Amino acid sequence: MKGRLVACPQCGRNVVWDAANRYRPFCSERCRLIDLGAWANENYRIPAPDSKDDFESAPEPGEPPTARNDER
Repeated sequence: MKGRLVACPQCGRNVVWDAANRYRPFCSERCRLIDLGAWANENYRIPAPDSKDDFESAPEPGEPPTARNDER
């Protein structure tokens, strides 16, 4: 049975999704390494919603820490 065709996430070339394809889901080692390099360079990011707590949790450089309401 032949595996189904999927598009390489890097170049878009059709690739057979099969255990024999050691680079799956990529078409080649080159595309796999390009993708790995993008992760290493932090080109891919998972967006996170801004939270008010993110800005209040750390004091500005040179400012003393302040007590939060839940720590009193």
